[in-house]
This record gives sequence, structure tokens and C-alpha cells, in this order.
Amino acid sequence: MKKTLTLLCAVLAVACAPKAQLTKSGLNPQDFVNEYNGEPTALYTLTNANGMEVCITNFGGRIVSIMVPDTNGELKDVVLGFSKVEDYFPEHNASDFGAAIGRYANRINQGKITLDGVEYQLPQNNFGHCLHGGPTGWQYQVYKLVEADNTHVKLLRESPDGDNNFPGNVKAYVTYTLTEDNAIDIAYEATTDAPTVINMTNHSYFNLSGDPAGHSIVKDILYVNAANFTPTDNTYMTTGEIRPVAGTPFDFTTPKPIGQDIAADCEQIKNGNGYDHNWCLDTAGDITQVACELYCPETGIVLKVYTDEPGVQVYSGNFLDGTVTGKKAITYQQRTAICLETQKYPDTPNKPEWPSAVLRPGETYTSHCIFAFGVK
Repeated sequence: MKKTLTLLCAVLAVACAPKAQLTKSGLNPQDFVNEYNGEPTALYTLTNANGMEVCITNFGGRIVSIMVPDTNGELKDVVLGFSKVEDYFPEHNASDFGAAIGRYANRINQGKITLDGVEYQLPQNNFGHCLHGGPTGWQYQVYKLVEADNTHVKLLRESPDGDNNFPGNVKAYVTYTLTEDNAIDIAYEATTDAPTVINMTNHSYFNLSGDPAGHSIVKDILYVNAANFTPTDNTYMTTGEIRPVAGTPFDFTTPKPIGQDIAADCEQIKNGNGYDHNWCLDTAGDITQVACELYCPETGIVLKVYTDEPGVQVYSGNFLDGTVTGKKAITYQQRTAICLETQKYPDTPNKPEWPSAVLRPGETYTSHCIFAFGVK
């Protein structure tokens, strides 16, 4: 009898327990309460008066979901990601979905940098090069919460000297702010106690249809405000050349479908397995000018990207292959999404003629990116 009463009480307790309050994108914040390397993780939700919602986890400083209205006012989740924080852990999925990348976004040739005559050998985790700060870059680390409310969250990554062999103790901040006009304002800031290189970006994978199971991005329309790009070799490393886009598949100065030339008989397309290149923006650091514009005819959703950085890496989801299952149990196939990563040019530390990524003591690194959403 006693055992029966105990069981009954347990059942009643579960039945009467308050149900988890899910986000508009269907996330359970409790699924992001965890630890990684002894540091606590959580989910933070930003909202505005228009009903837009952005969910961010401090694991990797990642955007997990973005709910924006389409032309009918229906909210769509327009980024790829996972529904619980453990799925972002590198032992489960070595992904960059939504991450605040550091110390150095993109590739460094052979993982070598030289500062003041001292050469540093960084990890070689991508075709012999150092990619996105190495195998344990900041996308796989926990950012500390500095402050948060329903409109913004500020996160801190304290990166020790020797982190993935990069020199200098670095304090780096990323602040996400959701504005009342449906924009995500991303501000980066960093300081160091020794010469180092810093190049941060956000690595969100966008699918403006809100239906990554049934919609490829190849029919979406892209504009890039750039007359030149930086070619790569077959290891995805920039060659040092800056080449005009005119007459090539890389010309998005007039908006066109992403897939129009994505399979062109072109060495650069073959080298990138599609688009995985840096465009040299013509905005001259003016954040009031549109750097890129992405449009989904299916939903009418438009994403305009603004930045004070000199370049943007356009990556067309070439290596998504159906082996990763994300939110709502959707498997992510090739061309499921596109990344628009505002940043310094790849391998700038080894190409001194390009915009510098060097940060020295007493200086403050800053970078600014705005993802502005609307409809046509």
C-alpha cells in the first residue's frame, strides 16, 4: 500500500509540475542549462514589439533561432541550429551554426603567423590551414554572461595566452541587440596584453524560407556590394590575388539567384565546391551602406547585411550533406543555407597589403555587423 501511494504521489507531482515555457521557435530553455568544461551554459531570449524573437546561447556565443515575420505576418525561424546545447558540443557535432567565431575567423595559411619577428605555429585543422581559431576555437568555448535583458545580451570570452597557440591574453566581448525595426545589431570588442591577431564574425546559416527541409537556397536572390573577390586554391586558401567579379559567376552586383552559376564550369567554383569565397566590399567601412542583400521569393523575407568590415565570406552550404540533424529533427542537406560572414580578408596576417588584423596592447579591436530583416 505504501509503495502504491508513493508511486501515485510521484505521478501526481509530474502531472502537476508546471510545463516548460517554450520559445516561439519551439526551444525549451531548460535544454540549454548545462556545463561545458565546468562553465555553465544557458539560453537567452530577445524580443521586440513586432513579435520578432532571437534566441542566443553563451556556448560559442551562438544565435540558435531567429523568428521573423514573412509577408503574411507569419513568424519563420530563418537560421539552422540545434534544439539543445549538448548538440553544439564538438564531440557531438563539430559545427559553426550561429557562432561568434574567434580568435581568427576564416583561414590562416599553414597555421603560421609572425608578429614582431616571432613566428607562431597555430593548429592546422583544415587542409593544412588554421580555420576559425583552431579545433577548440571560441565557437566551442563558453562565453561568460556580462549582462542581459529582453532586448540585448552581452557576452565575454577570456582567452588565455597560448589558446590554440595564439599569443596574448585576450578579453573579447560580443553584444547582440534586437532593435525595434527588426534588426540584430552585433558589436564586437577585444583587448590584449601582447601583440596578437583578432578577426571575429557571426557564422549564422540563413534559410529565409523557414523550411530547411523543403527549401534550398539556390532560388533565393543575392546581392553583394563588391566589384572584386579573393580567389582561392584547391585548399580554400586565398592566393593573394584580388580579382574583378565582372564576367564571372562571382558577380552579384546585380541581384541574381544563388544557384544561377553555382555549378558553372569555372576553376574557382570547383575550388570552392560552390561559393566559399571572400568578397572585397565596396562600402569602404561605411556601415550605412548595404553590404549584402538576401531575398527569399517564397516568403518575401529580406535580409540586409551592414558592416564596417572590408570583406564578407559567402558560403553556400556546400558541405552540408544530410549527416547532421537540427531543430525539429530536420536533416540539413547541401545548399540548405547560406552564410554571410563579415570580416577581414582570409589570411590577412600573411598578406600585409590587405587590411590588418593585428591587435596590440593599449588598442581596442572593434567590429560591427547588422542583420536587418524586412519583407518585400
